[in-house]
Amino acid sequence: MGWWEAVILGLVQGITEFLPISSSAHIRVIGPLLPGGEDPGAAFTAIIQLGTEAAVLLYFRKDIARIITAWVRALAGKDGPSRAERFGSKNADARMGWWVILGTLPIVIAGLAFQDYIEGHLRNLYLTAIVLAVFGIVLGIADKLGRKERELTSLRGKDAVLLGLAQAMALIPGVSRSGGTISMGLLLGLTREAAARYSFLLAIPAVLGSAGLELVTNADELTHAGGPGVANTVIATIVAFAVGYVVIVWFLKLITHHTFWPFVWYRIGLAILIVGLLAAGTIPAL
Repeated sequence: MGWWEAVILGLVQGITEFLPISSSAHIRVIGPLLPGGEDPGAAFTAIIQLGTEAAVLLYFRKDIARIITAWVRALAGKDGPSRAERFGSKNADARMGWWVILGTLPIVIAGLAFQDYIEGHLRNLYLTAIVLAVFGIVLGIADKLGRKERELTSLRGKDAVLLGLAQAMALIPGVSRSGGTISMGLLLGLTREAAARYSFLLAIPAVLGSAGLELVTNADELTHAGGPGVANTVIATIVAFAVGYVVIVWFLKLITHHTFWPFVWYRIGLAILIVGLLAAGTIPAL
């Protein structure tokens, strides 16, 4: 992989991570189309997500600081000594801290239980194409049927579990972490902006954990013969951070006035394109 290929993959990651179109599917498809001609691998894909996640941390820094502070205060009994008060009954920010923790558990459990399968069979591009189209339709249905009335302060424990299960589906390339979570949020009646904001917050521990796990278990993928290399991985991560921040600002403004249907049609079109590339032998399925 050349440095300019790393820049392209960083651009793709930054543009697609927060949009409901699956960044992992794009990285998986574009990698083989570059002159290097290889899937950059699960480790590279997970690690460059640190760049886009750094953009989330920067953009939501005040919200994150407020949530962590409120959560620690409630847990320490500053809002009251009862169990309910320690779990945020008196403070919406403290509750949000618990909902992020609760919503993270499904992806952690599934990711650890099925790690080898996720990094192998689930990266089949035929499966990716099917998933892109199916979950694109799910997003469209959710956007049409969702009441779009609830704000994040109204979230309950069962909502956090369902949103966490939706995020866990993104372990399959093509689902989209934000797309799955946003679809579930809309079906639960959240506004478009509330669903998107929660998807960003919920992704923080999942992405950081995934990247950390890949660094520990599969770091050699980066340096083996034909691998992307450490320097290129760093370049892609930095580019993903810069582009990702711009996309967050744009996306949150966009969805306050527009539906998700353009992304639905894009996903279906991309699925058709992938099948065409596979049928022509331009890219391998695995």
